[in-house]
Amino acid sequence: MWDVTGGSWDGFAKFRMAQGASIVGRDGDSFEVRVSIPSDEHGFFGRQCPSCRQIFRVDGDDYEALPDDLELWCVYCGHHEDHSEFMTQQQLDRAMRAAGDLGMQIVGQALDDAFSRFRSPRRRSSRSRSGFSIRIQYRSKPFYPEPLPAIDEEKLIRVRNCAGCSLRYAVFGEHRFCPVCGTLPAMVVALDALSAETARLDGLEELPAETAASLREQGVFTRLWVDTLKNLVGIVEALGSAVFRDAVVDAQQRLNGKGNVFQRLADTADLFVAAGYPDLRTVLEPDRWERLIEFWAMRHVFTHNDGLVDAKFLTKVPASTARFGQRLTLTERQCRQAITDAEALCHALTALTIP
Repeated sequence: MWDVTGGSWDGFAKFRMAQGASIVGRDGDSFEVRVSIPSDEHGFFGRQCPSCRQIFRVDGDDYEALPDDLELWCVYCGHHEDHSEFMTQQQLDRAMRAAGDLGMQIVGQALDDAFSRFRSPRRRSSRSRSGFSIRIQYRSKPFYPEPLPAIDEEKLIRVRNCAGCSLRYAVFGEHRFCPVCGTLPAMVVALDALSAETARLDGLEELPAETAASLREQGVFTRLWVDTLKNLVGIVEALGSAVFRDAVVDAQQRLNGKGNVFQRLADTADLFVAAGYPDLRTVLEPDRWERLIEFWAMRHVFTHNDGLVDAKFLTKVPASTARFGQRLTLTERQCRQAITDAEALCHALTALTIP
């Protein structure tokens, strides 16, 4: 709803408003105008963060059921303030068109009132020694509003449902927040990130053969596979840290001086055991744990030694057939296996602290 300052006229019916806009009240010199926001074919409509300016979408029925004093969160950057601040630019343009239509008619009504008080017989313009007299003519014309601008924003791709508040919403990029609840659970973020890694590998398979061959020849595929390993370590690190800090009262004291401990699988397992929780090495299947150790060691070599095998790698992966100084190779199949194993590790981490 929009308040538009107007004149002293009280007859709403004489104001013509486009379909989707209506005058619903008046308080002194302010008119209250309601402007509809059309939903898409799925019943969703857009919200735009006033800080980062990115758009997300929410289900109209779910949104209507929320309290009027709702504080909305941006799903991407976490900015939060009154929900009325999250209008998209297209919605604002639609509302401003309705406000402008009403304003034009208010001005026209004021002019009609003013000139009606000064009506007199027509006289010709005359000239005198001291100057000129002129004749001003005003004619009132009926106002016919044009249709309000339509809303044509990014289309819904996938519906997400918050486990905390049940709000249905849609995003168009990596996100960390629910529009209503705020910060998402760490496990939800981790699973989303793992799905993104799988989607990226799937996208490579859908490339035209000629494009794929050119990218493969330039090493693009290899770099993406290496990035997958790096990302998996980051996902597990963030989840492990969140789970440990939530479950252990003196977590910060236990973490002091340990650096990026959640990047190191064995140290992470030891940390939970020392806090009284089960050992990840026994919770996971032995084969899976050994693969994870190897994947993590490969990631370290690619990150810090350009993929060249060093003594540290051979110590962590004694069963490796790679030789000292040899450059490791990586395949899509290995990456997909690493994603599957990382997901199992995430579930195991989350389950550790559940009574």
